[in-house]
This record gives sequence, structure tokens and C-alpha cells, in this order.
Amino acid sequence: MVASFTAPLTPLDALLPRMQSRGYAVLSPASVATLVGCDLAQLDALRPSWDGLAPDLYLRDGGRYRKRRHSCFVLTDDGLVQAPHRAHWQSQEYNALHGGMRRWFEPITPDVIAEPIWPRLLETLGRLFWQLRPTPAWYVEAHQFRIDTTDGIGRPTPEGAHRDGVDFVAVFLVDRTGITGGETRVFEAGGPDGQRFTLAEPWSLLLLDDARVIHESTPIQPLRDGAHRDTLVLTYRAGGFQGD
Repeated sequence: MVASFTAPLTPLDALLPRMQSRGYAVLSPASVATLVGCDLAQLDALRPSWDGLAPDLYLRDGGRYRKRRHSCFVLTDDGLVQAPHRAHWQSQEYNALHGGMRRWFEPITPDVIAEPIWPRLLETLGRLFWQLRPTPAWYVEAHQFRIDTTDGIGRPTPEGAHRDGVDFVAVFLVDRTGITGGETRVFEAGGPDGQRFTLAEPWSLLLLDDARVIHESTPIQPLRDGAHRDTLVLTYRAGGFQGD
């Protein structure tokens, strides 16, 4: 039997101090709903779209276990605007496996972006991050991921422990069905401190200060047919998109 460590949940009133002192925090689904000002049913309206993700054709390990969609947005005081569709790019400094490639993923579908909860979610996190690091604009990349067990195992982070090359990262667990594994690990970038835990509940949220911590998720294995792990990853970067 593999031990599963409970996520170290942060109360909302301690969120900013926790991010300032540790560089990461985990919120429960109830805290996420309170932060965003919605109920979980509004967030659940997004969940069916994970069944329509497109295969990731860029996996350099030859795997077939990842499906995804990707779109970009710019957030300013005037609100959220969707950017023209663009490739996702990271340098090899941040992604040794897939860095240096311009990866053109299928965009997030218009019906997802038209859901009222979508801009509210992105804007709420942007306002939170503005309190930690003021900037005129956030350049936001949104990634829908499904990791399945087509190849026997699925790798949420095939590049290993990494930073994303942005300012802040938000990782929502959207679904976890019929799997074991998928443990989250967060390490202090410049020191020995680290913590391991499992995001288990839909819409639980991991927030990361990307300059201060590195992170990874361990491989998943199936307990039954149809096993998968769905996440929504939002990255916030000042000054422009990576690759500009």
C-alpha cells in the first residue's frame, strides 16, 4: 500500500502571508469557491470540456498519455482579453525535455471561454497575484491537461521537477478517476525544504511562486479502465509571453 499525504490546506485569511513566507499554498475547493465568489457547480460547468481535449503530439518520450488545449490572455486594469492563438514556448533552462520548441496546441474551445466563470477565475487570481507582485499586465497562459494510462502509466510532468519560467502558477485539480499516484511535490528552489501531498478533491488549488519553488507530479497508474487525471494550469507572467 502506498501512503498518500494529505494536502496542507491554507485558510483564506492566511493565503497572502503563506505565499510571502513559503512561496506556495494549497486551497480547498470551498476556499476556491469563496475566493472566486462562485459555487462549485459553476466551476463544474467547465469539466465536460476535458473529454474533448486533443492529443499532445510533442512528447519527446514517445508517450500517448497526454491530451491538452492551450490559449492565452492578457489581464490589465481594464479587464481580460484573449490574445491571438500562439505557440507555447519555454526555454531549455525551464524545460529540459521540451524547451526550445514552439508547440502549437489546439486552442481552448469558445464555449469554455464563454462560460461566465472563466474570466472571473482568471481575473480573481490576477488580482491576488497583483498583491504579491504589482505589474501593469499579466500575460496568462491557460492549459487544460488530461493524463491517462494509455501507455500503462501517465506522466503529469515528464520533464521532472521544474519551474515554468513565469511569475506565478495555479494548478487546479479538475478530476481524478481510477488512479494511484499523481503525488504533488514542491521544493524550495534555493534550499532543502520540500513537501509532498496529493491533490484529491476536484477544484482544490495549488498556487506557486515560480521564482521561489520547483514542482512536479509523480506518474499515475490505473486502478480500472478509463483512469485519468485532469488539471487546469494557469500561468501568470509580467512583461510578455515567453518566446516574445
